[in-house]
Amino acid sequence: MSDPSLLVVPLGGLGEFGMNMLAFRSGDDIVVVDAGLMFPESELLGVDVVLPDIAYLKQNREHVRGILLTHGHEDHLGALPYLISDLDVPIYGTRFTLALLRKKLQESGHLETAVLRDMQPGTAFPLGAFEIEPIQVTHSTLDCVALAIRTPVGVILHTGDFKMDPTPIDNHPFDLHAFARYGQEGVLALFSDSTNAERAGYTPSERAVRPLMESLVRGAPRRVIVSCFATSIHRIQVVVDVAHSLGRKVGFVGRSMVDNVEIAHGLEKLHIPDGMVVRQQDLRGFDPTKLVVLASGSQAEAMSSLSRMAVDNHRHVSIEENDTVILSARIIPGNERAISRMIDHLFRRRALVYYEAAASGGTGPVHVSGHASQEELKLLVNLVRPKYFVPIHGEYRQLFRHAALAHQVGTVSGEILLLEDGQTLELSKTGAVRREPVTAGRVCVDSGSLEEIEEIVIRDRKHLSEDGIVVPIIAIDKHSGRTEGLPEVVSRGFLSTDDGQAVLDGAREVVRRTIDGSNAEEKMDWSVIKEKIRVDLKRYLNKQTSKRPLILPVILEV
Repeated sequence: MSDPSLLVVPLGGLGEFGMNMLAFRSGDDIVVVDAGLMFPESELLGVDVVLPDIAYLKQNREHVRGILLTHGHEDHLGALPYLISDLDVPIYGTRFTLALLRKKLQESGHLETAVLRDMQPGTAFPLGAFEIEPIQVTHSTLDCVALAIRTPVGVILHTGDFKMDPTPIDNHPFDLHAFARYGQEGVLALFSDSTNAERAGYTPSERAVRPLMESLVRGAPRRVIVSCFATSIHRIQVVVDVAHSLGRKVGFVGRSMVDNVEIAHGLEKLHIPDGMVVRQQDLRGFDPTKLVVLASGSQAEAMSSLSRMAVDNHRHVSIEENDTVILSARIIPGNERAISRMIDHLFRRRALVYYEAAASGGTGPVHVSGHASQEELKLLVNLVRPKYFVPIHGEYRQLFRHAALAHQVGTVSGEILLLEDGQTLELSKTGAVRREPVTAGRVCVDSGSLEEIEEIVIRDRKHLSEDGIVVPIIAIDKHSGRTEGLPEVVSRGFLSTDDGQAVLDGAREVVRRTIDGSNAEEKMDWSVIKEKIRVDLKRYLNKQTSKRPLILPVILEV
């Protein structure tokens, strides 16, 4: 019998923000932690979401025992509606996490076939060759857990997303004792959240938002609109409590906001006094001095509630002069320009706008992070004292800085290991060895469908967006092979009408010469003549303009 070992297979979240997915394999058993998506960068034209490539899991489908979810954010569970058809295995999560997932699976039509299993912090359960114990952690949403995974070669700890909030809104604090207990027992490897590895000090408690929120609502001359992430139930609770204490009612606007509030309230994890909620259809006529509206759209997503309010295109809420708008959320990298434009629109409506860059003052912040800063990260390494340390969740610079912090602490007895997606690691009693990489990467999903987009399609879209398209149109007599009249050349996104007319006239002449220089057989074979036109026209246009537009010859039979 060979000695047992543990293979670590990162499939997403190591080298980028989002798309978090990490697999652990021992013998014939695989468990997967999280299945997140990532929202596309601007160059991924027409792409709706980006998913991790699960080729490795598909190849080993019969060995996958389950998917463990640390919490309910999109970057940790958002890929499941797309991947569940390929990974028909039990999914484990806490109550609120599974409630969010049920909603998503219902919308995608997978709920009836999904196997969802509840897990409780502090209650261990077996899963194949592993034993799993969820550990209570604090973050920016409800019911978040780290995972202690007991394997044949030792205990590994996966933190999920966390911060060490000493005064959480729901009074369920970060379970320092459980981490210390495992540290005493001995931890083979710690996989820890690196999101805020560049941020010094400690991350403030969620309660730190209340003083400024209360000050802004108290001083607001009219209606108050607060926008935050729809999963930030703690933040929503703060706003509800502030509104109640100041004699204001609350309204909820935006599909995700309404859905998540209903889920959290139904689970008794969000407490709203009776008679305090104003229905959406009643918001427009309600006394603006007695109202706080909670709206989704803090990232200026197209057609989101706040984006539509900013341009006065919302059914139930119109922002008017001296309304107060509070953006109580961080700016996700890549969204800066869209959010800036939305804030500009809000100011044009003469609203009083408060956001992270402009709202911090003596009374506290308008938003606090849900991720641990450097001192908390170092404290965790001190508590756990692992043999091996692997930073996860972040771009490479965050992983590198987190590794440097762990080195600075000096309590990692073995190695500090930097991994990226697809780079596998084998842990055993004899040490840690890097193994052959596996397929990992991004799978792009087209807007409005669940279909994967090939890389060549995105490349063509990028090509079109940069250099445009040129369509030469040629009428050819199908019997004689003669052209009827001069070719037409139509362009879009290539050159302006004024500058481009001479170039397009020259292009027509190039097409004419190409046809005249072709023999009768070539003229009768549309594919051959199209390719000849494309090659000659490409050479001519590149020489004239230094551009490489997409050239699509069209032949009309007459």
